[in-house]
Amino acid sequence: MEKTKTNVTVKGQSKPDLGFMKLWNISFGFFGVQIAFALQSSNISRIFSTLGADPHQLGYFWLLPPLLGMIVQPLVGFFSDKTWTRFGRRIPYLFIGSAFAVAVMCLLPNAGNLGLSGNEVFWGLTGAMAFGLFALMFLDASINMAMQPFKMMVGDIVNEKQKAKAYSIQSLLCNAGNFVGFLFPIVLTWLGVSNTAPDNVVPDSVKWAFYGGSIILILCVIYTTINVKEYDPEQMARFREAELEKEKKITGSKASTGKRAFKVFAAVALVQFFCWAAFQLMWVRSNDAVSILGFNVDTTIPLYAKGDAYQAAGNWLGVLYAIQAVVSILWAMMIPRFKSLKVVYALSLTIGGVGFLLLPYCSHQYLLIIPYAMSGFAWAAMLALPFTLVTNALEGNPRMGTYLGLFNCTICLPQLVIAGTDKHIFEAVGAANNQPYMLAIAGISLLLGALSVFLIAQRKKAVAE
Repeated sequence: MEKTKTNVTVKGQSKPDLGFMKLWNISFGFFGVQIAFALQSSNISRIFSTLGADPHQLGYFWLLPPLLGMIVQPLVGFFSDKTWTRFGRRIPYLFIGSAFAVAVMCLLPNAGNLGLSGNEVFWGLTGAMAFGLFALMFLDASINMAMQPFKMMVGDIVNEKQKAKAYSIQSLLCNAGNFVGFLFPIVLTWLGVSNTAPDNVVPDSVKWAFYGGSIILILCVIYTTINVKEYDPEQMARFREAELEKEKKITGSKASTGKRAFKVFAAVALVQFFCWAAFQLMWVRSNDAVSILGFNVDTTIPLYAKGDAYQAAGNWLGVLYAIQAVVSILWAMMIPRFKSLKVVYALSLTIGGVGFLLLPYCSHQYLLIIPYAMSGFAWAAMLALPFTLVTNALEGNPRMGTYLGLFNCTICLPQLVIAGTDKHIFEAVGAANNQPYMLAIAGISLLLGALSVFLIAQRKKAVAE
């Protein structure tokens, strides 16, 4: 199989163009990592509601994932910048994170099978919920550790001209992973695996989805580990020198890279805040919103999550997320065709925002396809364009991993804010059966993100590159 490496011997030479398969190999493992992330994001609310969580407190179970992301990813970036081994610079962190994720994916859905339900242990949590919470903490930490190296490897290996294409491939693979992860439970149900279970026990359809996802994850990571060879320190130093020379042609100084990068970083961070706040609301409240609109579940009734209709809604949400992923895959292939990254960025977020605003009025399970399909446009742009803009601004910076780790905080912070304030938003919209309007708030947030895109200053091209 073709290795993703090109030898460079000329001082100051720029990174070479890479063929499609080399760009594909860099990101292929992301497919497996994203299956794990999709299973986590689409099933956290379902798992904890099944274990008996109070819907008023549901957002608090989402505090740990972004909090862990804000800690783990900057550390991975910082230490991987300084790591040079015969296995590579970023790949060791990728492999270790994936191995831990596989182990925890087998534990989390079994939280209700350990005889811990029924008795409160602390802060209103039963033993099963507490176990699930700690398992979720380790799962998210390991997924974050596995996810970040893929973004960094594109920054390290791919030149500025091909970054949009490389991140679009990564977006495509990411959404393909989402598609598989989201559909896993309902496909297993169609195959005869039980989608119901005793009180406080997660259905077998969810458990086996996690088991299957863990197997795919480790196989995909092994593929990337075998087929990608990172540049060595000497090669990276030559690329850095070439980038500084290019910067001098553009600005007349080699010292402006940091200032330019910071301006881009700050502007993209503002867009990120509105985007990820919107999708955090979607992840936390979609399960209940879909059960209300599409399956007539009355969420004011105690223990509503234990009914078969709620579990059916959970499976249908997987289908809606899968449709979102398919739209994202198709749109990700169109994004590189746009001349202006800012225009396609703003357009994508606007379409997604309008979709979420329509959601409360889609009072049938099939009508719900419309808003979730429209949100796929926003999701494709969120995955591909921020990292394209930021890594282009950071091109040649020896601390790119550290910066990208910190940039991940622009993803995690809004999720943390929403997780901490979800209860108040929940009560502000009238709680219970008014939950679909929480996704309308997500739509407003995406529209604010679209307006913020035009604050981003893109880099000018040199006369001769």
